[in-house]
Amino acid sequence: MGIIILGAGGIGSLVGALLSRNNDVLLIGRKSHVDEINKNGLRISGSITKNFKVEASTEIEEIDGNSLIVLSTKVTNSEEAINNIKNKIKKNNIILCLQNGLGSEDIVKNIVGCKVLRGVTTAGTTFLEPGKIICSNIGNIYLEKSNVSEKISGIFNKSNLPAEIDENIKDRIWKKLIANCVMNPLTALFKIKNGDLSKTPNLIMSIVHELVLVANKEGLHYDETETFNNVINTINASAENKSSMLQDILKGRKTEIDFLNGKAVKLAEKYKIDAPINKTLVNMIKFLETQ
Repeated sequence: MGIIILGAGGIGSLVGALLSRNNDVLLIGRKSHVDEINKNGLRISGSITKNFKVEASTEIEEIDGNSLIVLSTKVTNSEEAINNIKNKIKKNNIILCLQNGLGSEDIVKNIVGCKVLRGVTTAGTTFLEPGKIICSNIGNIYLEKSNVSEKISGIFNKSNLPAEIDENIKDRIWKKLIANCVMNPLTALFKIKNGDLSKTPNLIMSIVHELVLVANKEGLHYDETETFNNVINTINASAENKSSMLQDILKGRKTEIDFLNGKAVKLAEKYKIDAPINKTLVNMIKFLETQ
């Protein structure tokens, strides 16, 4: 199967590199990253250390009818990215949205007519510089159940990229969302690595409290203490990571806050739940985006 990685940032580059072991992979990314990869390869260090020779380009010229497209752009760029290739997408193509937040797959489904799947990754990556990625952990990829998910998970696992089908992908999405709603804005605001957040348990619990109220209105059944412990475990497991939102703020880029805490705040308003802390986090990150 031909695989196109649409959005070769940290996660996209890692996934594409590992899949290139056994598949024809094309990375689509920024020109500086693409030029360095084509010249010297994609260098990954950390939990794995290897220089991958993988094809890279700034745009997609053609899409084969059997190709898998892994969408790993920021969710804020999903609409533009898919609109740019929608006339090249064929009915038999599959788009796997491997992104953060709520609603990324819905954006894509509103544009294309092919099969669109949602995936969740637990990998930890930092985009160091063009052509160089740091991987703190490969993690797992969880795919929503469908008639093609077993085939995709098999392709991923064959390349030593752990993947499995999750019959309750909504639960998986929400658990990652809650962890991201804690780690991303706080690390971006304080300019710290994930692990430093373990010093702020009361603040973390306040954020989690609001998110659990919203999640349970959405049909989940989360215990607040258990959810808090899950977030702390995620923080500890990714202690050396710089969150994607911190990386965005440091580089002066727009963040995914609207699809993380922003989505939670909108749902809180829908259910008439007070979420002042998450609302404040959204406003503070939006202020940083203007600086």
